[in-house]
Amino acid sequence: MIDLAVFGAGRIGRVHALNAAALPAVRMKYLVDPVESDERRDLAARLGAEIVAPEAVFADPSVKGVVIASSTDTHADLVLNAVAAGKAIFCEKPVSLDFSTVERVAKAVEASGVACLMAFQRRYDPDFRYVRERIASGAAGPLEHVVMHTRDPSPPPPAYVERSGGMFRDQAIHDFDMARYLLGEEIATVYAVGGCLIDPEIGAAGDIDTAMVTLTSASGRFVQMVNCRRAPFGYDQRLEALCAKEVLYIENRPQRGVTVADAGGFRASPPMNYFIERFAEAYRAEMAAFADLVETGRPPLAGIRDGLEAQRIAEAALVSMRKGMPIHIGPDWRP
Repeated sequence: MIDLAVFGAGRIGRVHALNAAALPAVRMKYLVDPVESDERRDLAARLGAEIVAPEAVFADPSVKGVVIASSTDTHADLVLNAVAAGKAIFCEKPVSLDFSTVERVAKAVEASGVACLMAFQRRYDPDFRYVRERIASGAAGPLEHVVMHTRDPSPPPPAYVERSGGMFRDQAIHDFDMARYLLGEEIATVYAVGGCLIDPEIGAAGDIDTAMVTLTSASGRFVQMVNCRRAPFGYDQRLEALCAKEVLYIENRPQRGVTVADAGGFRASPPMNYFIERFAEAYRAEMAAFADLVETGRPPLAGIRDGLEAQRIAEAALVSMRKGMPIHIGPDWRP
């Protein structure tokens, strides 16, 4: 039996904790969240976990891994404490809103040899994995151009915007990671434009709600991204990969696989409402991968270096948007 602890009893912490608890080889021993609430008590009861302070987790040698799904400002210290305690790490992105801190944490994790899985759940989604495998195997021919659409069903509250790090670090970072994953190489140029076209309160909080980004890879291939905080029909998550032999599409998943037809026409089901529902299978798969990582040492699909490089692109996108020009990046580039 693998004993784990989860940090964070919020929306994503709940998803990860319940997925871990559903695995036959896992016991959720501890839940850590400083905010007393009905949600925290309910989650602890469902997990059969004890609510403790962080120090209790890191001092317990029976805990083999930690799931870090607390607020972003806590991630870096928790990762470093896990490194010091020799516990495997599952960490939500981003590691920190300060890029120099992300670099410092990544170096510490890599130097320690402690296993770390970064929670880029799209890598574990069966559709995205199939596209990746078809490209990597050569079946689709060389990849030339990727187009990604990511739109939330509605804007987040300003309070969330203020602590999330903004659209590029919070939402688009998944697209930046997927660009690297599909291309199999690093990004060399980032050109981003963005504005506040939907919710003035997001602009007042210092963020944007609409963006378009063009990435150029080290070998000269292109990625185009469309990101937005609103889609009138629900959660919008699509991808098109243009390869020499094939074009690979990932479409939105409908809530129901039924089309209703009558004299007025054909009506399809709306897409799944939000990323929690759309990527439910991926969230289960990545937690199973983490348990496997703890038990066997099998490398994850996304590690701490992937978290660092995806955020490097996010930081470059912010600089590009502010300066109104493409930004050339490499392994030594910093904002």
